[in-house]
Amino acid sequence: MSSIKPDDKSSDIPEKLYDATARRTYKRLRFFGKGGFAKCYEIMDVVTGEVYAGKIVSKKLMMKHNQKEKMTQEITIHKSLNHRNIVGFHSFFDDPLNIYIVLELCKKRSMMELHKRRKVITDYECRYYIHQVLTGVKYLHDRHIIHRDLKLGNLFLNDDLHVKIGDFGLATKIEFEGERKKTLCGTPNYIAPEILNKKGHSYEVDVWSIGCVMFTLLVGQPPFETKSLKDTYTKIRKCDYRLPSTVRTNAAEMICSMLQSDPLKRPSVTQMFDFDFMCSAHIPASLPISCLTMAPRADQLENVDRMGRKPLSEVNDDTRLESSFLKNNLHDAITASGTMSRHNEGYRTDIENLYKQLSTLIASKPPKLATNLDDENTDPAVQPLFWVSKWVDYSDKYGFGYQLCDEGMGVMFNDTTKLIMLANGLNVHFIDKEGVETYMDIHNYPPQMEKKMKLLSYFKRYMTEHLVKAGAGAVNIESDQLSRIPHLHTWFRTMCAVVMHLTNGTVQLNFSDHQKIILCPLMRAVTLMDNNKNFRTYRFSTIQEQGCSSDLYQKIRYAHEKLKKLLEKLS
Repeated sequence: MSSIKPDDKSSDIPEKLYDATARRTYKRLRFFGKGGFAKCYEIMDVVTGEVYAGKIVSKKLMMKHNQKEKMTQEITIHKSLNHRNIVGFHSFFDDPLNIYIVLELCKKRSMMELHKRRKVITDYECRYYIHQVLTGVKYLHDRHIIHRDLKLGNLFLNDDLHVKIGDFGLATKIEFEGERKKTLCGTPNYIAPEILNKKGHSYEVDVWSIGCVMFTLLVGQPPFETKSLKDTYTKIRKCDYRLPSTVRTNAAEMICSMLQSDPLKRPSVTQMFDFDFMCSAHIPASLPISCLTMAPRADQLENVDRMGRKPLSEVNDDTRLESSFLKNNLHDAITASGTMSRHNEGYRTDIENLYKQLSTLIASKPPKLATNLDDENTDPAVQPLFWVSKWVDYSDKYGFGYQLCDEGMGVMFNDTTKLIMLANGLNVHFIDKEGVETYMDIHNYPPQMEKKMKLLSYFKRYMTEHLVKAGAGAVNIESDQLSRIPHLHTWFRTMCAVVMHLTNGTVQLNFSDHQKIILCPLMRAVTLMDNNKNFRTYRFSTIQEQGCSSDLYQKIRYAHEKLKKLLEKLS
């Protein structure tokens, strides 16, 4: 999704949206994102209570950029579709200012966020996602529709991580057998050579794009990506890409069949189901939510069994800490700490990248504002998936215990080994000093684990009974045999904060004023969780350009200083 200038304020979008034809009223809820000429909000039918995605397009912007015909075509095509792998189209209506499109809400965002968090995914997961993409695209092609803009950002995910193809702004219908479209369209990294060469194109462009998607998921970057558009287009025209040897042979064969210059040599979507990569192994019915940020367990690639659990009750204590106090204590000493004895180089790289990103932000001298930027300038799509909701420091005797937002929990013992319990209260992972993982459950574990399992249950009971849960209710809970939740890699305490580094790259600081910031080097973003457990996530680039409150700035400066300490611990 491309960004737009915030010249079209939310004041142009009413709190209540009325569909006069259907006689339905929707209440506008939280801001969900923006792109092109549209803004997206969660909207709720006030009668049924059902929640949807409301895609809202300013008529003024649409007319200014001559997008009326494109908008009409998008609505005409999308409303004719009904398939489990296509974003559901519910209705559309307008008022003098805007056009409103009511769509299925995909709370887990798009596969672009998955890619940014994970970079490279397993064959098992890739097969799962590509099978659904193929199923959705086959449905389109059977109805003579070409999507023409298949990319990670247009492949959305619902709560069960089921793929939903969306954004039909460039879609077109083949009116007669053999028709070749001539319009130049698509996203640079995924655009097919026949579109660039203006030779006419058809269904094969979608197959090319699926090849680019599959390559990106397995390799970690698009096949033709360069620093300039001109060079990217040159590589696409020459079909110049390199598959690393890390890609398995059957996956490479499937990608190479799709990424061929001659569109007539590419397989049809139907034929792609028969490739060895798709047939040679089990395709699961679903994946655990933890797969958005962590690879699944290699020893348990099997069907998922989900369990839910109610959030814990909350209690609170209170202390205050002014940002001026934080400013004066940038260099306060570490009072307690713990870290893994053997460091994964990737974890250090995450911290180095985050330190550089914050150095750039601070050097840019962002404007100091009276309050933080409003919802329009946040980016909910990059909000963290996991954070530490509770912690207890018992390192003078045993270790450091913590609970994650999904109610999974862990203990980093003083000997640097770790035990992690999933949210189902059953599955337990043990991580030794070398970082090697072993899987067990609370009923079946080796005798030598007896003491540590007992301590894990003590930590759990203490946190359940005594501690406030940060950001309760913000996450869907899942747990299963496949899940590998992120765990604590390093922690330390200072006079002003507790600093926690998770193995998915995020760094969390819990300040003494009960506010928290969660920094993500992969998303290049900071999430502020205030005393009322409200989340606001800002990209670093947004803060550099538009500023932030003095309080948030001081918290970021403090974090920057502590990252230097963290790098020293990891060296």
